[in-house]
Amino acid sequence: MPLSCGIVGLPNVGKSTLFNAITQAGAESANYPFCTIDPNVGVVEVPDERLNKLVELVVPKSIVPTAFEFVDIAGLVAGASKGEGLGNKFLAHIREVDAIVHVVRCFQDENITHVAGKVNPISDIETINLELILADIDSVEKKIDRSRKNMKGGDKKVAQEVEVLERIKDVLYADKPARSLELTDDEQLLVRDLHLLTMKPVLYAANVSEEEAANSEDNEYVQMVRQFAAEEGAEVVPISAKVESEIAELDGEDKQMFLEELGMQESGLNRLIRAAYKLLGLYTYFTAGVQEVRAWTIVKGTKAPQAAGVIHTDFERGFIRAEIVSYDDLAAAGSMAIVRERGQLRLEGKEYVVQDGDVIHFRFNV
Repeated sequence: MPLSCGIVGLPNVGKSTLFNAITQAGAESANYPFCTIDPNVGVVEVPDERLNKLVELVVPKSIVPTAFEFVDIAGLVAGASKGEGLGNKFLAHIREVDAIVHVVRCFQDENITHVAGKVNPISDIETINLELILADIDSVEKKIDRSRKNMKGGDKKVAQEVEVLERIKDVLYADKPARSLELTDDEQLLVRDLHLLTMKPVLYAANVSEEEAANSEDNEYVQMVRQFAAEEGAEVVPISAKVESEIAELDGEDKQMFLEELGMQESGLNRLIRAAYKLLGLYTYFTAGVQEVRAWTIVKGTKAPQAAGVIHTDFERGFIRAEIVSYDDLAAAGSMAIVRERGQLRLEGKEYVVQDGDVIHFRFNV
């Protein structure tokens, strides 16, 4: 399954418009047999010029880019943590995603009412953050109560768990997200099963007007969001949901002409996808042959056998070695034959950590 980002936001911030643009620009579902496409899930191809170059070099029979899921998480209003609106459904959906794209309104439009009566992106962010924090406080306190009952036997692991949970609770009571607390890998494992909402990484999508799509840096609301995001080490992607919905309806040359007219080199959606990839610490490696050129998604730090397992479990189970060339070397050489002549094809074993852009052929025996 591809990794996913949940799209959240208050009513009338442009969340639905952006999600509709994502679904219009979505990947062909036939290429992704592992996906059951729900109405609130949009699967998009991850833009990668390296894949296009590999296709030029190899001329394969088929091309399969890697995919990414965006989940439209509806029903958030103030009080969602207490079940207001579609609160419980909202919270259940957000627990299932890997990261959060928080759409924030950064445009003025008298025809689109703001739920609070005026445009204030920081207030909007804080409203959603508060609901997530309150939901996490409820989860943490219930877990602490259950764990304390299990401490009577002197279980050191349970005692460690309670200590970590108490620290998280203190952070939440200070109106800060759980991710702002520095935890070791072992400490994160202790609380992983709670699926805390504020532990998930966040990316802010600053939704600007159509007129500001190509030049959003002078937008005072975008500047406010950037300042807020910088304090928690988050990234901001300015994007015009209205423009993206128009781009999604165009193909090929028409799309490129429209972007040029707006003074944009690429769509905001492409930038959003790449930012989400970066947020989750994802890498792409490639397999390239005359039958198929394909991009595969792995988490940074994945070793060769586990990367092979992304293709098929048999590849990981029977892993022998990996034949690897970096994309840059292959692109510069122009062919695998020249890569071999230059001695740039490497044989790597089970401890090799796959790098972004590696072009790999796996050897295995089951």
